[in-house]
Amino acid sequence: MRLSLLSTLLLVLSLNACAQATFPYSTENKKAIKLFEQAQQAPTAQRNPHTGAPNYDAGILLLDQALAKDSNFWEAALLKAEFLDYERKYADAAKYYQKALNIDPSHSISGSTYFYLAACLITIGEYEEALKNINRFLQNPNAKENLVNQAYQMRACAEFSINAMAQPVEFKPVNAGEGINTILPEYYPTLTVDGQVLLFTRRLPMSEPLDEQEDFYVSQFDEKTKTWKPAKAMPPNINTTWNEGAPTISGDGKKIIFVACTDNSGVNYGANRTGKGSCDLFITEKIGNQWTNPINLPGAVNTANWETQPSLSADGKTLYFIRAIRSREGRSNSDIYVSQLQNNGLWSEAIRLSNTVNTNQNEESVQIHPDGKTLYFASRGHVGLGGSDLFVSQLNEQGQWSKPINLGYPINTRFDENSLLVSAQGNIAFFASDREGGYGKLDIYWFNLPEALQATQTFYFEGLAFDALTTQKLQANVQLTDLTSGKEVYNGQTDIQDGKIVLPLPIDRSYAVLVNKQGYLPFSLNFDLTLKENAQSYHLDMPLNPISSRVENVLNNVFFDLAKATLRPESRVELLNLANYLKANASLKIEVQGHTDSQGDAQKNMLLSEQRAKAVYDFLLKEGIAAERISYRGYGSKNPVITDAQIAALASEAEKAAAHQKNRRTTYTIMP
Repeated sequence: MRLSLLSTLLLVLSLNACAQATFPYSTENKKAIKLFEQAQQAPTAQRNPHTGAPNYDAGILLLDQALAKDSNFWEAALLKAEFLDYERKYADAAKYYQKALNIDPSHSISGSTYFYLAACLITIGEYEEALKNINRFLQNPNAKENLVNQAYQMRACAEFSINAMAQPVEFKPVNAGEGINTILPEYYPTLTVDGQVLLFTRRLPMSEPLDEQEDFYVSQFDEKTKTWKPAKAMPPNINTTWNEGAPTISGDGKKIIFVACTDNSGVNYGANRTGKGSCDLFITEKIGNQWTNPINLPGAVNTANWETQPSLSADGKTLYFIRAIRSREGRSNSDIYVSQLQNNGLWSEAIRLSNTVNTNQNEESVQIHPDGKTLYFASRGHVGLGGSDLFVSQLNEQGQWSKPINLGYPINTRFDENSLLVSAQGNIAFFASDREGGYGKLDIYWFNLPEALQATQTFYFEGLAFDALTTQKLQANVQLTDLTSGKEVYNGQTDIQDGKIVLPLPIDRSYAVLVNKQGYLPFSLNFDLTLKENAQSYHLDMPLNPISSRVENVLNNVFFDLAKATLRPESRVELLNLANYLKANASLKIEVQGHTDSQGDAQKNMLLSEQRAKAVYDFLLKEGIAAERISYRGYGSKNPVITDAQIAALASEAEKAAAHQKNRRTTYTIMP
């Protein structure tokens, strides 16, 4: 890992260390001077013939000889420090920056050597010493203006690191096990909302012309053994001989968006794949047991720039990803962008997140938590322990992101941290690491995320649509609405084979469910998703009555004010759905029916039930349903779902109250 500022400061380092000196040199040893001047030219004169990279080792060898002639030749010590800096040998570089200062503390009028020394010290985790040296630089009245802002950032990083290490957060990483990890690198994990399927990237050895390439593997969680089963490769239409990487899987496990890049031509993405340049995002969908051939993500997300590391929101409508834009100078800066899925099935033009989240350094490895408002990401530009640190930011009701919070030490260290994945429950996090004790190279680990860093705990909702008469599983449209906010949180299809839909939902909220399928009557229900001990999911059966049936259909999401016939606003969604259904089935006639429980005055109950039925009748008339197709009737307590005798036999008052509530309902039946 590198200090986030280091890539910038290296650009301003001069290969000619003597530019800071006042000639003649600090040594009179002519052999030392000659060796020094040869060392200045050696890196570019002896470039690597394969890569074109400067040969700094050749220069360092000459500088060692110069220092052997005169150990107090500070210009040679400084140039050796710079060459070691370029080679990312930061501990050795710091040693020679310090040596140059020990020989002559005032050799640099601007004090820049203190700056470069501090940068190396932060990179190797020597925060106390780094802070001392950066303060020396900032106290210099001649400090270089182009380094001062970076110096303040470095000081903030050093101060933060000292405090973070003095107050470590709890962190006990556990290897995910041999079902997932091998001697090969495994990284970029992504998880279905039920926590049962883990998809990740594995880097595989290849023969020429490619030495390595990336493929996707998937593992199922074994509830009995509490371990991950041996991972299996994705099918060959997904995994190719090209690189596939950084996947995000939808909450229900039915869609995968991933990154694919071109070969050296900059055009070829592999068989049957086309792109817009560099690395693009592709999508595949699971239909039954088969994954479709990946296509370039429809819409305006992909560009000629580098798009990578996608993260799909729980409802499948919002996509966060990383875009890197290369500057004229050849440098690239990567930021977090967001795109919305439009009604026409295309993804909108992406918008860069605000500077609260993005910096002038690289952001990467983004995850939007299933709660839809908690963003985890890696950054080199925010205050941290050096290099790439992990951060969390929250989206408020006004659509603004909070100031990112560093996850702290030892989750973050002086090394690079990224690829964080937080479970729907919010308390478990996965990441990739090459720490000691693993199976080899990068392994996937998990740990308990400190409570202060957790997202909103999210259950997963599992709905099952089926024919109420035959129990045949059905593909149907499901619409979920948050009853508190009135916002639609999901609108999609159940699986064509198993009739299921799985998606995460924040807890402690009330939801309305509407299910529609051609040839069947609409189904509705509402439920409170409250936290129950050891529970992680809410299962809902969604039986659909064939249009020919004459059974009672309950309008579960029609609500009235207490003891009144006034429709509450949250009833509108279901009643509009019923009106649209009647418009689409013009031959149907219905009777709207009001029901009460047996509590209270029977005559008043009968009147209230009729008034409530009429309120629904009036609503449908206003929506254009002809009066001859609708009738209404109040039944009072004549047709209970649960009889008084059954209610009396219930054990608790809470159960009895729920039973009475079930009897208070608004329904409709199909009329001949």
